[in-house]
Amino acid sequence: MPLSTTGTYLGPAPRLFPGCRRRCRRVRNDVSVSCRPRKCNSNLVGARIPRGKVITTARGSSTGELEGHASSRLPPQPCSWGQSSDLLSRIDLDELMKKDEPPLDFPDTLEGFEYAFNEKGQLRHIKTGEPFVFNYREDLHRWNQKRYEALGEIITKYVYELLEKDCNLKKISIPVDATESEPKSFIFMSEDALTNPQKLMVLIHGSGVVRAGQWARRLIINEDLDSGTQIPFIKRAVAEGYGVIVLNPNENYIEVEKPKIHVQSSSDSSDEPAEKRERKDKVSKETKKRRDFYEKYRNPQREKEMMQLYIRENGSPEEHAIYVWDHFIAQAAAENVFFVAHSYGGLAFVELMIQREADVKNKVTAVALTDSVHNVWHQEAGKTIREWMRENCCNWVSSSEPLDTSVESMLPDCPRVSAGTDRHELTSWKSFPSIFKFFTEASEAKISSLKPAVTRRSHRIKHEEL
Repeated sequence: MPLSTTGTYLGPAPRLFPGCRRRCRRVRNDVSVSCRPRKCNSNLVGARIPRGKVITTARGSSTGELEGHASSRLPPQPCSWGQSSDLLSRIDLDELMKKDEPPLDFPDTLEGFEYAFNEKGQLRHIKTGEPFVFNYREDLHRWNQKRYEALGEIITKYVYELLEKDCNLKKISIPVDATESEPKSFIFMSEDALTNPQKLMVLIHGSGVVRAGQWARRLIINEDLDSGTQIPFIKRAVAEGYGVIVLNPNENYIEVEKPKIHVQSSSDSSDEPAEKRERKDKVSKETKKRRDFYEKYRNPQREKEMMQLYIRENGSPEEHAIYVWDHFIAQAAAENVFFVAHSYGGLAFVELMIQREADVKNKVTAVALTDSVHNVWHQEAGKTIREWMRENCCNWVSSSEPLDTSVESMLPDCPRVSAGTDRHELTSWKSFPSIFKFFTEASEAKISSLKPAVTRRSHRIKHEEL
């Protein structure tokens, strides 16, 4: 179909563009050109041209005709960034982006999202009673993901409130000697965490977006609070006379907006000839124009560029575990310290033991790992550490076998038993009753100088042979 001499698009899209053997894809009323720059000689590389929009006429043609066959009268023209950017810059980008993705403007409360937790701890829509729906808008995965993340941040704050109000834990800022202006993190502790003379339980979650008090955000949103948070562990521990410390190993930095870098203009240089300065300024402006054009497509919502300011001595989960040990757990009066560590939390505990081996052996009675990702070889844990772990640790791993069924291990560390589920994120919740039983047996074994029942001689012999 022809174009007018002004370049106005007058009719349906041609089947093929000149010099291109690839078919063009129609998207509703738009034309999407799927040409590759190296194979296509068209000036319309990668452009989506809404019906009725204005485009430039092809170079070398007085009439601007485009015909749907390879013998077009238009001579093939090589593709270039300048040509394609000139074309795309004439398209109403804002209009296209509004169509493609709504603003990333989300509520900051559960009520704003129209969700609430019911009496069973399940997240439900206030009006419909339905569970959370991820695909709120079809074909907009990025927007849906951002919405999910915004809800997740609200969930994190909600769990913090539950730790303080329902579990009666205190929020303790770290580093303990932090100045008012430096980045800070925090942990949660029961009132008697440092003074309880008998028992102290330490909880460490895994990696990712989870924060203190959580096992898995996915479970909190899609299942319930019991399976996704550490609250059942905390409440039972308090009821059985434990002090409690909840670590926050993923809170390693704060984010602040990245300051804009002001580049000094080349025109300030008086040593260069005027003609050279003008040429450099022109190139700089063209480069900035192309970069801004690209950024408008890459980042249509113009999200802020952020930078990370790491928290002193807490810049990683491993650092965090060591810091909390040195400043809190090591100072606790409890005769028996117990750890529950999920996924990457298990790796952080093993690193803590490598760095503080003698202290950990002296103070820790038993460690319950849930689908831990530690590796005694990669972490270079010594023989004495591996022997201690075989006697005092147990790893409840994801498995389709019934709960507490022995599971084979390729590593010479602690025994592995089934958590009663093959879902990684559920291993802590499913092994919940077995973990407390394990701790009780470990306490009794320490008193009677016996080993916990879960540590079988067959395991020890098998691992010692490796």
